[in-house]
Amino acid sequence: MTIVHSLLLFLHLLAMAGIIAGWLMQVMSDSTKSPKVLLHSALTQLVIGLLLVGVLEMGDDPVNHAKVAVKLVIALAVVVFGVLNLRKVENRYALIAGLLTIVNVAVAVFW
Repeated sequence: MTIVHSLLLFLHLLAMAGIIAGWLMQVMSDSTKSPKVLLHSALTQLVIGLLLVGVLEMGDDPVNHAKVAVKLVIALAVVVFGVLNLRKVENRYALIAGLLTIVNVAVAVFW
């Protein structure tokens, strides 16, 4: 089970990097097209995060459900802003998605 957890965590972190990369690509290019990597990475991170919680629930260690709930709400907000950014390309949507991702990392590390 440790291998599965490690693999899911690795993929989860790669998806987080994809969100940040999509945000930076959009801000630096100043184009009218949104990179789809932001939305796809946000959806991937959401699904893998849910799988990680499932794997943790099967283990012996207790799961901090309050932390999981906060991270889930933030991840859903990132997905919403990713969808908004894809429908109407505005740098503020990408900025909010990127900053919320950073907040989600801070919750994961410091809580």
